[in-house]
Amino acid sequence: MNPVVPSADSDPKADKANAILAGAFQVFTTQGYASASMTRIAKAAGVSTPTHYSYIQDKEGLFVSLVHQLLHKSNRMMLSLPSGDKAPSSPEEVLRAIAMSMLNEASNNKPFLTLMRLIIGESEQFPELAQTFVREISKPMLDKMAAYFTAHPQLEFSDPEIAARVFSGSMVHYLIVQELMGGKDIVPLSCDRMVNGLVDLMMAGGHYKG
Repeated sequence: MNPVVPSADSDPKADKANAILAGAFQVFTTQGYASASMTRIAKAAGVSTPTHYSYIQDKEGLFVSLVHQLLHKSNRMMLSLPSGDKAPSSPEEVLRAIAMSMLNEASNNKPFLTLMRLIIGESEQFPELAQTFVREISKPMLDKMAAYFTAHPQLEFSDPEIAARVFSGSMVHYLIVQELMGGKDIVPLSCDRMVNGLVDLMMAGGHYKG
């Protein structure tokens, strides 16, 4: 993961923040979460420790900021879901677009997969890191998806919160088995087939009225 190359009209603050995130990624992935310190991260980023603290106060916040940056497109799409009656597209189209974006973005994003391995590997020693990830990344997405399912006039899920977990959980399982556990050659499943099957399942479960 490399810092964004500044352009002639770039924002110096944004450039420095990107440098800090790049430095954090380098330290986290080479030294582990336990050994990572704000001083080491500042050194890797090429900034002073006080400057580092002026942007992000702790390791957990820095780690979550990294994940947000790496999943920017999918996060933006998920969190901008419209209310049901204001949706410009059918739920089938919306869910397919979200699923394709998330799976393609994550599957082809080696830095993100590296961070996921780090979270899983260090979750027992640092449960607060995993909980921060769930609170800051997973929960807002689940809440937004459940609200979308609840409000959409063409869907009738008996429990929208469970539906949101099934939708997101299926994608997480796909990524863990296919990408993190090297299951591509053992249980091969294309991204397109996964998305089409998942969306069909959600539409059937929601008694979709097209």
